[in-house]
Amino acid sequence: MNKASTDILIVGGGPAGMMAGLLFARAGLKVTVLEKHADFLRDFRGDTVHPSTLELFHQLGLLYELLKIPHSRLDSFSVRVAGRIMRIADMQHLPVAAPYIAMMPQWDLLNFIATQASVYPGFELRMKTEATDLDYDSEDRVSGVLTSSGEILRSKLVIAADGRRSVLREKAEFPIENIGAPMDVFWFRVDKPHNYAGDLAGTISAGRFMVMIDRGEYLQCAYVFGKGKADAVRQEGIEKFRASLKTLVPDLANAFDQIEDWAQVKTLEVSLDRLLRWHRPGLLVIGDAAHAMSPIGGVGINVAVQDAVTAANVLAAPMAQGKNPDMLLEQIYRRRIKPVKRMQAVQKLAQDRFIAPLLARNEAIEKPFLPLRILNRVPVLRRIPGTVIGMGLGREAIQSPKV
Repeated sequence: MNKASTDILIVGGGPAGMMAGLLFARAGLKVTVLEKHADFLRDFRGDTVHPSTLELFHQLGLLYELLKIPHSRLDSFSVRVAGRIMRIADMQHLPVAAPYIAMMPQWDLLNFIATQASVYPGFELRMKTEATDLDYDSEDRVSGVLTSSGEILRSKLVIAADGRRSVLREKAEFPIENIGAPMDVFWFRVDKPHNYAGDLAGTISAGRFMVMIDRGEYLQCAYVFGKGKADAVRQEGIEKFRASLKTLVPDLANAFDQIEDWAQVKTLEVSLDRLLRWHRPGLLVIGDAAHAMSPIGGVGINVAVQDAVTAANVLAAPMAQGKNPDMLLEQIYRRRIKPVKRMQAVQKLAQDRFIAPLLARNEAIEKPFLPLRILNRVPVLRRIPGTVIGMGLGREAIQSPKV
């Protein structure tokens, strides 16, 4: 390997990149995280920190400090369908320190991780630094990255955690399997009424579905519609969109008047895909860059963070001993690909059996669907979706060393 300025260069300051940076720095390695923006203040990030991720902070001894960040807690949730509130998931039984979802802005989570990582002398976070290409040595091994400013940054290992539109995975020309998604999402916020039911996760109607995320003083709303239909909805005008929202969620009718123009409504294109290979010599891809998750269940952050934990568990000790990481990268892929496939299979099942038929439906829903009625009548069954959503399908404890 060529001489490098750092042990690990992580591209992308999202949850996977920041958690990986914290764990590798904690193991005594020199780590540099590159974030192309000037701060973490972006409104298109998931805000659901699930019990599986909270348990990782508990293992690090940081849970108490993390929960000082203003947040709301969700230990069960419901949907409204056919005029009835149907309770569908319960996490209160989970055997962890925090058996609930902490709803906190992701920028607060990322700033918290950055603060904790900065305690370690080997950690560096470089904001406003965008990686645009990979750099190679004479043996065609990835030896670093090129930035938009023309700088070459070299490291013993590059970890691409730069999201579902990853520049680096494209440059590496990794093969990708596109599983597909039948929907996209409009993303907007409204002030929260005082009488809002905090565990009401969404509202279902024929051809329409909306999820509401409680952010304390306001609700972040995700309005689900058919794939590729954003322009058609916009062309119908903001007034018709507001009217549609009011009929879907009458309780928020007054709040929807706050949506005055389309500038307040952002379009999120939903993807469900995964790379068929996550690595090559000198390069590892994790998080959304390796596998874009559907928003179903809000599990994306938590699956990505598990990738970071696995990477640190496999690589931290050997790299701290000066070993070449290349021969270990396949282990990370093999340990993570099965949980990723299982979760994506669950999401695809929900898309095919529920989301797609719902969005295509024209006739009114007269009564809640049978699975919802069963979950509502047999409370113990709500532990099953609660466990899948809260803990994921295949998680790891932190085993990477601490110096």
